[in-house]
Parts: sequence; structure tokens; C-alpha cells
Amino acid sequence: MVKRSLVLALGCLISACASPPKTELPRVGLVQQTLAPGDRLKLDVYREENLSGEYVVNDEGNLVLPLAGTIKAAGKTLPDMRRELTALLSEGYVRDARITLDIVTYRPIYILGEVQKPGEYTFAEGMSVFALVAKAGGFTYRANRNVAYVRHSKDGQEQAYRLDSGAAVLPGDTIRIGPRFF
Repeated sequence: MVKRSLVLALGCLISACASPPKTELPRVGLVQQTLAPGDRLKLDVYREENLSGEYVVNDEGNLVLPLAGTIKAAGKTLPDMRRELTALLSEGYVRDARITLDIVTYRPIYILGEVQKPGEYTFAEGMSVFALVAKAGGFTYRANRNVAYVRHSKDGQEQAYRLDSGAAVLPGDTIRIGPRFF
């Protein structure tokens, strides 16, 4: 009787672990990227080679530009940053400032767990969890293909998400593919 109860309890525990979480990751294409430390930007200021160049968002979340100084970049979208830089440079640095600002590279993403080649990978816009798994050589035979554990760079804890083909990866994310239990 005790043995049967243990087997029943173990079966319930395993089935509870196997059920996918209710939450879903944001969909590819619906996520607006915000700047964060580690992002590399290319700034071109028309007729101003001294201000033009590549800049990295530093650990404090700032861009340090010649003449203009330190500008808060973390948490802002690229269009917001363009508007702010244009306004700042027009205020006494450059007459009729015309700029282009593009992202050269985002901060890297990481994948761990039950994939063939876990590690650090370059982020690409519109990347999904499945595209990242494909870059990492695919799932191992033990992989749970229904759940991905994600820790966003701004969060301290990983969270379980239901895995589907449109699940977006964000720059700086750490994705872990866990094992299946049956």
C-alpha cells in the first residue's frame, strides 16, 4: 500500500513538472528594442567627422560623445535617442544638425541546457527562440521542447515560458532549455 502511494505521488509530481507554463514570450516583431549597456551604435553627423563614429553604451547606460558629453541611453528606443541627440547637437554644437544613428551590434544572447552547442551568440533583430536553438545546433534528445526558461538582462530571475515558433528573444537574454522528465 505504501509502495503504491509512493508511485502515485511520484507520478503526480512528474506530470506536474511536465505541464507547460501558462505564460508566453512576446511575439517576434511586436517587441520594441531598448538600448542597454553593451550595445554598439554608429553615429553619423552630417559634415562633422569629429562627432561621427561608433560608440558603446557603457556599464552605467550612457553614451559618451565628444563635445556633447555624457548622455543617458539605457532604456530608450533608437528613435527616441535619435531625436534627443538631434536636439542636443542643435543646441549650440552643430548648426542644423542632421544625424543618422543605427545599431551596429546588440549585446549578446546566451543559450544553455539541452542544446547541442550551448554558449554565447550574436543577437539579430527578429530572432526567435527556435532560431537561437537552430544556431546552437538544435535540441538534444533529452530536451523539453515545450518550455524555455528565460532570464531577461534587466531581470534577476529566470522564468518559464511556453515555447512556440513565434517566441521572441531580446538582446542580453539568457535562454535555458531544460530536460524532459518522461
